[in-house]
Amino acid sequence: MGIGNELRGDDAIGIYVAKNFKKKGWHVIQAGQVPEDFTSEIKKLRPELLVLVDAALMGLEPGEIRIVPVEKIPTVAFSTHGMPLSFFIHYVEDFVEKVVLIGIQPEQMEFGMKISPRVMKSAQWLLSILSEERWEEINTL
Repeated sequence: MGIGNELRGDDAIGIYVAKNFKKKGWHVIQAGQVPEDFTSEIKKLRPELLVLVDAALMGLEPGEIRIVPVEKIPTVAFSTHGMPLSFFIHYVEDFVEKVVLIGIQPEQMEFGMKISPRVMKSAQWLLSILSEERWEEINTL
């Protein structure tokens, strides 16, 4: 599930990853700023694994990627969502075996900007890791 705002530079990175990820057996959702709008779809699918990708202000170098444990979400700034991601994750955990939140440190999130080169390079790496189902290799925040 890609999360973000396509009009705000690096905040679009989750959507970019979702648009460009293709793997047989995986269902991709481009959630935009409202992942909670897709809870019924997720509930219907009941996936073993739900991977969320979003820009996250983690105090790291631009483009760095981390798995963000749900207990650390309050200390990490995510783009604007209808509800906090921690609430969303706790809700879907009732019908998903495992939820993994992958944050990518943005460089800029200004309106009208494109995704920065450093963040785009990281997204390419993430796409390869996900397609090889090696997401567990990503460091945890």
